[in-house]
Amino acid sequence: MLAEDLRRMRVDAGLSHRALAAAAGVDPSIISRLQAGQVRPSMEMYMRIASALGADYVNRVYPNTGPRVRDRHQVRIAELVLASLHPRWGATPEVAVRRPARGWVDLVLHDPPATLVATELESGLHRIDQLLRWSGDKADSLPSARDWPAWSSNRAPTTHRLLVVRWTRANRDAASAARRQLREAYPADPRDALEALTGDAAWPGSALIWARLDSSVPRLDPGG
Repeated sequence: MLAEDLRRMRVDAGLSHRALAAAAGVDPSIISRLQAGQVRPSMEMYMRIASALGADYVNRVYPNTGPRVRDRHQVRIAELVLASLHPRWGATPEVAVRRPARGWVDLVLHDPPATLVATELESGLHRIDQLLRWSGDKADSLPSARDWPAWSSNRAPTTHRLLVVRWTRANRDAASAARRQLREAYPADPRDALEALTGDAAWPGSALIWARLDSSVPRLDPGG
């Protein structure tokens, strides 16, 4: 059922009715009434809501690679990462990928000649299994990005992943509960990743680091 698909995807993404409505450009009451089966929106409205959820609309809405909604914490995480980077890194925000997965990589970091880091910025860890699947699919789809020819002008780059998560008790608890899954997906030592981002050390591989936004001086942190 289409309304149920939309409700499940909204909950999976951790979005309120109001946040989804704002992203889709519709009144919040529309989202509530749609999920309750009280209205039958036009196809155009379904497409707007599906797009805000990072989904494709055909006859049903099905998950793709995550919502395009950005909250204030994600914006601050992005600014923190960019401000912390060593000058050797190039950074491209909001990179669209088309195949085999369609979606947006929050930030792509490029260390010439041949290191790419597909970076996801998360203010909350809601569905870790889904997050890992989406981030992997989008990283694998980077060759379809518009900037790929520039990134691969000298030689085909090696693509790694970086997950930057806001430091909160809830997120730390969620990461602890899924520590084996996260270790498989992001095996590199976060201290080595931080040294590579902020200095001239070699990139160690896919890693997870934390963003302490609420400290007196916001900073990236290896956790642990």
